Amino acid sequence: MISYKCVRPILAAALLTSGLASTGAVAQEQSVLRVVPYADLRNLDPVWTTAIITRHHAYMIYDTLFGLNEQLEPQPQMVADYEVSEDGLTYTFNLREGLTFHDGAPVTTADVIASIKRWEARDNAGGALAEVTESLTAVDDDTFELTLNTPYGLVLESFSALTGPFIMPESVASTDPFEQVQSHIGSGPFVFNEEEWVPGNKVVYDKFEDYVPREEAPSGAAGGKIAKVDRVEWLYLPDPGTAMSALLNNEVDYWEAPPVDLVPVMEADPNVSVDVQDPFGLIVLLRPNHLYPPFDKKEVRQALAYMVDQSEYMTAMVGDPKYWQTCPSVMMCGTPTETSAGGAERMVTSDMAKAQELIDQAYDGETVVVMHPTDHPSGPAALITAAKLRELGVKVELQAMDWATLTSRRASKNPPNEGGWSIFHTRTGLGAASPIEHSGVAAGETAWFGWPENEKIEELRIAWGREADAEKRKAIMDELSAEIMDYGSFVMLGQYQMPSAWRANVSGVVKGPILGFWNIEKQ
Repeated sequence: MISYKCVRPILAAALLTSGLASTGAVAQEQSVLRVVPYADLRNLDPVWTTAIITRHHAYMIYDTLFGLNEQLEPQPQMVADYEVSEDGLTYTFNLREGLTFHDGAPVTTADVIASIKRWEARDNAGGALAEVTESLTAVDDDTFELTLNTPYGLVLESFSALTGPFIMPESVASTDPFEQVQSHIGSGPFVFNEEEWVPGNKVVYDKFEDYVPREEAPSGAAGGKIAKVDRVEWLYLPDPGTAMSALLNNEVDYWEAPPVDLVPVMEADPNVSVDVQDPFGLIVLLRPNHLYPPFDKKEVRQALAYMVDQSEYMTAMVGDPKYWQTCPSVMMCGTPTETSAGGAERMVTSDMAKAQELIDQAYDGETVVVMHPTDHPSGPAALITAAKLRELGVKVELQAMDWATLTSRRASKNPPNEGGWSIFHTRTGLGAASPIEHSGVAAGETAWFGWPENEKIEELRIAWGREADAEKRKAIMDELSAEIMDYGSFVMLGQYQMPSAWRANVSGVVKGPILGFWNIEKQ
């Protein structure tokens, strides 16, 4: 066996309703970090939805088996050490001591196995791992064993996926993966304070006093996750002007996603720091619904790629070009999987004549429902897409809603005219560097909202994960890119980095794609 050890006054009313002025007594007794997140938290189950705001929530309250450090290397988290058999087919994992759920119950391998199986049913990386799994069994309460039916080089990378698995109690993890869990007990560094949760207003997390962090320094989603504040409050302030005033007036401590055009104002204040918290950045995607006309037709899906001009989308969404780039790839640019094979460069600059040709060939006059999130950075993208489609003669119904409503509605398989949808836009992060994790790539049972079905895509995606040779892997990725472009799974709209802002008395912000608020202190 091989062993590895491992306010100005005008803001007063807004502050009262947002919770900023309602927790003064708490602030006198506890260290409280007040955060303005990019979106409202409505859906709490990270298996049921891939929304980044839900993922932020999950990293606050749950722990993971492994985590990616700043160098994107899988590091043990809940796992103390593990062994791999000489043939590479059997992995034996030992949980570290002191793992306890927020209700006081110890974390056992029964909880871990149930959580993995629920995650595998919905997650791209999990589904790929399930395809090569012969068995997943408990040796005892602290040790579990994963046996593969074929060598697979992404076991640790799968368990390190930013989308989980998040470990829940067995009774909770036994919930149907297509239904949301009703209990939110984790074993992470913070406890979700459900009694104080006000959707559309405030989310509260309390320090988990019994959490035992790892000894290593924090790095990305890995290392020691030490809660250095007693309480974290997420205060939803959808109006950027209100959020900026609250930050400048020391009424909030951290603003996750200020609009780029407000950055110079905050940079001019010596009491505010502005930096890119996630150096890996985000990509923006347009996702059509493959189940219903007109996007059940490949030609109409292909027209979407021809009509896109990424610079137009990025300028509207981000603004300052120092924060964004065009990306002629179905995968995240600047990563080993970047490829323009199959004509991916056509997503960079529009060819409306070609798009019109495809629309004339296959579009039958159906109304396209474009969901427009008015409180999310992807909102401008929905407006551009609607205008482009109308220019092509497509009937468009632009439906305004908040992001929380969109993340619930996109799970509906109802027809567009019966509460469903035709197109939504979203952002995704580092997982888009791997076809195993990329939300838009899977086209089988674990396919993301939009529900494409393409056997060749699935075969190539799994083959990429199984191939160890770098050159052969690149060839598979090129073939996969060509198939995705031909099939029209999604459209890349560009790539950007998102600045964040925090008060100068806040220190210890951990760089990376996870916003977990461990290691942060307030002076």
